[in-house]
Amino acid sequence: MSKNYYSEINLHVVWHTKNSLPLLTPTVEPIAHRELRRRIVDTPEVYLHEIGGTETHVHIAVTIPPTLTISEWIGQLKGGTTHDVNQESLRNQKVLQWQAGYGVVSFGTRDLEWVQGYIRRQCEHHQRGATQERLERITHEED
Repeated sequence: MSKNYYSEINLHVVWHTKNSLPLLTPTVEPIAHRELRRRIVDTPEVYLHEIGGTETHVHIAVTIPPTLTISEWIGQLKGGTTHDVNQESLRNQKVLQWQAGYGVVSFGTRDLEWVQGYIRRQCEHHQRGATQERLERITHEED
C-alpha cells in the first residue's frame, strides 16, 4: 500500500496495572518498558517518543499513522507485554496484569517536548500531587 497521506497524529496513552496494584516493581518495570518499547518500535510507521510511569501505571507518547486502529493496537501492546513479562518471570507467575481500559489524548507537535518531560517526571509529579488530570485520566472499569 502506498503512503498517500501526510499526518501528525500524536498521542499520549496511559493505562494502569490490574486494580492499580504496584506491580511495576524495580524488577518488573524495566522488563515491561523494554517489551513495550520493542512492540511499539516494531509497529510500522509508529514512532515512540517517550515511555514512563510509576509502579501502578504506564504512560507513552507516540506518533501513529492514520491507518492504525488505536484500540486494537493498545490491546495488542497490553496483552503482548503481559505475556512477555510473565514468561520472563523466574517464578512462572502472573507478575504483571493490566486493567481493562486506557486513556488516550491527542496533542499537537508543538507540545511534544512538554509531554515527553511530563512522562519522564512521573514519579516527581505524583509525589508532589502535581499531575495533569487530562493526562492521567483512564477508565475505572475492571475485568
